[in-house]
Amino acid sequence: MPASTSAKPYRIGRSKTGLGLFATQPIKKGVKIVQYFGPLLDSKNEKHDAIENKYLFQISKRWTVDGSIRKNIARYINHACKPNAESDVNAAKKKIIIRSIKKIEPGEEINYDYGTEYFKEYLKPIGCKCDSCEKKRKKKRAEARAEKLKAKEKAERKALKKEEKAKAKRAKDKAKKAKSSGKAASGKAKTTKAAAKKTSATTKAKSVKAKSANSRSAKASKAKAGKVKSKAA
Repeated sequence: MPASTSAKPYRIGRSKTGLGLFATQPIKKGVKIVQYFGPLLDSKNEKHDAIENKYLFQISKRWTVDGSIRKNIARYINHACKPNAESDVNAAKKKIIIRSIKKIEPGEEINYDYGTEYFKEYLKPIGCKCDSCEKKRKKKRAEARAEKLKAKEKAERKALKKEEKAKAKRAKDKAKKAKSSGKAASGKAKTTKAAAKKTSATTKAKSVKAKSANSRSAKASKAKAGKVKSKAA
């Protein structure tokens, strides 16, 4: 396995998840970066088997490396679902080497996949914060915002359409009412005209009746006067 061009082509720095390991110079693909080491724990030893921390790295069913010691610089390497490095385990020699699986640029954080078991136990409950998962979450948030905006625009279009429909109905009802009012006014005018005509006819009839009565009265007076004259003679 090729060695890096420097004894320490990395530095410990601040990461999104706390501390992390960052490249200080270009690291080629397939290069050994650092060894993950610490006391060996034997699963057959009850005291060893009782030790629990998040830096335990299992080599085999029996042997596990306790990487919690501060000298183990590799413990600062964070998990990534799409890593730029990997853990190369040699069960026979009980060694764990972290090596690059792609070119790593200066300033880039070094990371590897911790495995399904670790992910489920430690990362899934709090949410993985690697770049890949952050991008997925960002994409989902953007999609959710777009969907929300789309739903809002749809609701606004629906409300506008409803308002336009209501406006058209109001205009139609108004026109219908105006037409109805016009018909009512026309009918009223006709009724008034008929009433006037009827009144005129009644007045005329009364006038004719009055003239007839006057004529009869005049005739009666004239006949009475003739009768009076006849008696006098």
